[in-house]
Amino acid sequence: MATKERLLGRLDEIGGSLERRGDTLLLLGVGSVGVETARIDEYSDLDFFVIVKPGYKQQYIERLDWLEDVFPLAYSFRNTKDGYKILFEDGIYGEYAVFEEAELKHIEYSGARIVWMDPDYANPEIISGGKKIEKRRREELDFPLNEALTNLYVGLGRYARGEKLSAARFVQSYAVDSILSVLHLLEKEETYFPDVFGEERRLEKRFPSFAKRVGDMLLGYERTPESALHILRYLEEVYPVNARMSAEIRRLADTL
Repeated sequence: MATKERLLGRLDEIGGSLERRGDTLLLLGVGSVGVETARIDEYSDLDFFVIVKPGYKQQYIERLDWLEDVFPLAYSFRNTKDGYKILFEDGIYGEYAVFEEAELKHIEYSGARIVWMDPDYANPEIISGGKKIEKRRREELDFPLNEALTNLYVGLGRYARGEKLSAARFVQSYAVDSILSVLHLLEKEETYFPDVFGEERRLEKRFPSFAKRVGDMLLGYERTPESALHILRYLEEVYPVNARMSAEIRRLADTL
């Protein structure tokens, strides 16, 4: 059976288990099993919310028999106060959270799909009423690109000091993240399932030109100076980088 059929079928089975118990209101699919099922591939997994009736939340968190009734679990890990990461015996992986109806307005989520709903439930519009999602993107270049520039400088100083892990994070993580936050201002974005929670998701299809260069910005633990120079060259192409900062970063990188 294809991955898409297996995942959506498993989610429907979970909905059936919830229906038989009578303590829940909704089962919501999110992520690739939400409204974006077209992007399910062989590496996709289950992401879902269970909305329970008042007073039943702890029961559904502390006891996983409602899942075991669907298929045996090989692994479960409570990763938040609201839910788990799980692996079924047949290899289907999932992450989920359990909420009461009133809690949903405080949760950041998007693209939810109703998989199952109690026939007596009268508020299906709740799926569009979550907490406003904090924007990860920025709409101006000055702050994020100068932040990236200073990340390069600080990171190279730490590398020189022997703090190679910290250096790698400043240069190959923090600086790159700042660029990603404004990449939509620097390059035409191809239409392919953007993720409001992570600009790195599906970057290779959404920003193919940058994707060809980003590997040189992430050369690894021992090659932070080279990574910094690649990032600096990119910044200089897209932004009027301060000449003195640029010279200091090159001096540090060349020294190292």
